[in-house]
Amino acid sequence: MKALQKDMTSGSPAKIILDFTLPIFIGNVFQQFYNMADTVIVGKFVGTKALAAVGSTGTIMFLIIGFVLGMTAGFTVLTAQRFGAGDMPAMRQTVASAVLLSAGMSVILTVVSMVFMKPLLEFMHTPADIFEDAYAYIMIICAGIFAQMLYNLLASVLRALGNSKIPLYFLIMAALLNIVLDLVFIIAFGLGAAGAAYATVTAQGVSGILCLVYIVKKVPVLHLEREDWKPKGHLLKIQLAVGFPMALQYSITAIGTMMVQTSLNLLGSIQVAAFTAASKIEQIVTQAYIALGTTMATYCAQNIGAGNIPRIRKGFKVATIMGCVYSVIVAAVIMTVGKYMTYLFLSGDVADIMKSVDIYLKCVGIFFIPLTVVNLYRNGIQGMGFGLLPMMAGVAELVGRGVVAVIASRQKSFVGVCLASPAAWVLAGALLLVMYYYVIKKCEKKFKKYYTN
Repeated sequence: MKALQKDMTSGSPAKIILDFTLPIFIGNVFQQFYNMADTVIVGKFVGTKALAAVGSTGTIMFLIIGFVLGMTAGFTVLTAQRFGAGDMPAMRQTVASAVLLSAGMSVILTVVSMVFMKPLLEFMHTPADIFEDAYAYIMIICAGIFAQMLYNLLASVLRALGNSKIPLYFLIMAALLNIVLDLVFIIAFGLGAAGAAYATVTAQGVSGILCLVYIVKKVPVLHLEREDWKPKGHLLKIQLAVGFPMALQYSITAIGTMMVQTSLNLLGSIQVAAFTAASKIEQIVTQAYIALGTTMATYCAQNIGAGNIPRIRKGFKVATIMGCVYSVIVAAVIMTVGKYMTYLFLSGDVADIMKSVDIYLKCVGIFFIPLTVVNLYRNGIQGMGFGLLPMMAGVAELVGRGVVAVIASRQKSFVGVCLASPAAWVLAGALLLVMYYYVIKKCEKKFKKYYTN
């Protein structure tokens, strides 16, 4: 059964991590096409204010989607651990309980987000000239939370079993579909920002359905029996204990970015548009860190299930080297020529916006190595079954991002807004390194028979 998937408990850690990361990286980049297609097409065919409207909801989308990503990844950590231990019946039980938990959370998130969305946009000082479009866009996204949950849960299950390629293939198909639907809804039907949201939700739903069909037809180890669907209290407790801290970790980060967005909104729709374009450029290149983090979560979960702590150490070492080398290269690129990607998002005279885009990219580019640490070590520690400690690093992120954002809002400084995230990365990265050494030592004591001096 394992042969159909990827056993990460043996073989070269460097090769396994690289092979597993690349499909996730490519998939994450295509997932960015969901929003990027929205911003490009909206900016080109509707205008700067419509672009700002979509961009002004970006942090709220991150709050919602981040919560879903963190929760589904957390619910399937136990799946990867059981798979690494070779216990397939127990692994299937974890999948069933993850489905039940995710379905319940989909309903709760949809209702809560739609009820409180308008007051939230008002609280964030969303500019009046873009408020209507922003509200229409984000409400449709909220209505489609189930589609996000479906894909992310099933993709997390497949990755827990070492299969990172299939979610990539379906994500690419969905990203291409999203672009086509954007053109249809925005240009042909004239639906504006709302049309971009309809395209996104539809494409996400298709990717989730494709994952489900694949599992049913091609992954017999995941074919669940009636017995598997009976709620197991101990499993639900463990999955909630890992899933909620991971979801809250994303939420805490999102709250910090919402504080940044609030400070940004005070600067006007032009600066919002510039920040939106620059953040999309950044998000493309930083998907590598998210991919490495996702890999480390699965790698550590499988190896902690096998009790092999020295192998986990090796994995962290090679992943850190990969991330740092990538950081130096990509920072040099976006800090010099990245600003010219502004033309992807807007037509006509973009000189003023491009200057602000360049400021943003220079501010974040020099701090990519701390961002590497945050993604690798947070996800790796979570994969080892420690959910609360990384959440504390999320609090450090919130403090760093929030303090700088407040100062920036008082000074009405665009540079200050751009430095809020780097401040968060530095604080959280330092704390996570300390946590890593604590967790490794604790696990080495637990699995002494695998540890060699």
